[in-house]
Amino acid sequence: MRRGIAATALVASLALAATACGGSDSDSGKADGPVTLTWWDTSNATNEAPTYKALVEEFEAANKNIKVKYVNVPFDQAQNKFDTAAGSKGAPDVLRSEVGWTPAFAKKSYLLPLDGTEALADRSEFRSSLIKQAQYEGKTYGVPLVTDTLALVYNKALFKKAGITKAPTTWDELRADAAKVKDKAGVDGYWGSTAGYYGQPFLYGEGTDTVDADAKKITVNSAAAKKGYGTWLGLFSGKGLHKADTTADAYAHIQDAFVSGKVAAIIQGPWEITNFYKGSAFKDKENLGIATVPAGSTGKAGAPTGGHNLSVYAGSDKAHQSAALKFVKFMTSAKSQETIALKNSTLPTREDAYTDKVKADPGIAGYQQVLSAAQPRPALPEYSSLWTPLDTELPKIAGGKESLDKGLSNTELAFTKLVPDFAE
Repeated sequence: MRRGIAATALVASLALAATACGGSDSDSGKADGPVTLTWWDTSNATNEAPTYKALVEEFEAANKNIKVKYVNVPFDQAQNKFDTAAGSKGAPDVLRSEVGWTPAFAKKSYLLPLDGTEALADRSEFRSSLIKQAQYEGKTYGVPLVTDTLALVYNKALFKKAGITKAPTTWDELRADAAKVKDKAGVDGYWGSTAGYYGQPFLYGEGTDTVDADAKKITVNSAAAKKGYGTWLGLFSGKGLHKADTTADAYAHIQDAFVSGKVAAIIQGPWEITNFYKGSAFKDKENLGIATVPAGSTGKAGAPTGGHNLSVYAGSDKAHQSAALKFVKFMTSAKSQETIALKNSTLPTREDAYTDKVKADPGIAGYQQVLSAAQPRPALPEYSSLWTPLDTELPKIAGGKESLDKGLSNTELAFTKLVPDFAE
């Protein structure tokens, strides 16, 4: 799940206005002329997009009758923009869709089912859990492009300076290690996030989630969830524990502190691997430690399975859909995924893309090891939207502006509007 912002809203809006959308291109519907696809890529415009642009050129060179109009859309704006565009029959032919968006858009009939199509010809090569996560009511609406999860990433040199020989496996151990780092290395040992997505491991550690999809019950305010969030809240105060940053730039502040060696450990995803390596603390890639997030009181440890699929717009005409399926197959092939992994240090979704070259990257190898503890999201189209109320309430709780009980009660109330059939 991508947290970064890819470009300014102004640039994005100008680009979107200029590209109109996919199947409606007036010059691309001729039987004897090339088909022009529009692809909305939601990857980071600086670190990731150049790799995708190069692959587009490679695809066009091999498919003379297909042109691809590439548009980079900031991740934090893309879901709403596609929702609006698809509702007015003007969406792009192909979307790089966050895994949580895929079932939500499928529910609205915006996406083309891909089962039995060219795009999923290599279905057996993809991790079954990722295919399942791209499904809605038994049909598959996306081909997994990259996958991810959260991990505890840490500065090995700072840990060593503090006499710590291995990563903490529980939150209590993390607290103790943070104090040691502060004493011995003079910097904070851990800096947590107030974002809802980053709070998920604390719930999983108590054997719960924000909702119980099977029972159709809201559980964000349950005793287990309160215990998990209580642990989360407790990690903002104490020796070596950085206080909560509730500003709009908190993500960047935490990331910058980590890559410059001003904090020893954070919770982060593999989409930041290339940025880790650019930091002064990780010029030696081997200094980057990657471990499964610590476990809660139940002994369970894990983080959400994230990532992105490539989906095809159901509103495009047959010619554009046919070209889009060919494009999706190319972009998600083992060869393309290997290229993406080597250039962007992101995790492939198919086993045959984990070549020796890919696994030689210590960041990829490290995150590959923690994927086994990743927890797939429930088959609930509204699930990813549940983090929005948490993104409002958790910073207030962490900043001391409201109590944990009050914040979770407010969140529960907001959830009843998003999943009304889950309300008691």
